[in-house]
Amino acid sequence: MENKQQELKIELTPEVAAGHYSNLAVISHSGNEFYLDFISVAPNMPQAKVQSRIIMTPENAKNLLFALRDNIAKYEGTFGEITRKLPKNPNPSKGGIPNPFEEGFKA
Repeated sequence: MENKQQELKIELTPEVAAGHYSNLAVISHSGNEFYLDFISVAPNMPQAKVQSRIIMTPENAKNLLFALRDNIAKYEGTFGEITRKLPKNPNPSKGGIPNPFEEGFKA
């Protein structure tokens, strides 16, 4: 029996293709889903709106992790290492932006 892979046609509408800018992501989960909230935070603004929320299964979240890892490795192979830039003032009570990727982050 042949194992034929079916082609998946993906449609990208102009509205979705425009995308949303995000400089902050908050990730949370329940027993069945992962929630990825993409946010655009502006300097000196006390509030920020979620631009987009993606909900996925734990299996798909792990697939996303591996795909990001692979793509970052390819990016760095072409353009050089991505360096982490920590905010100058990471304390949100004093105007800093919390980093959900830092250990101990509380949303």
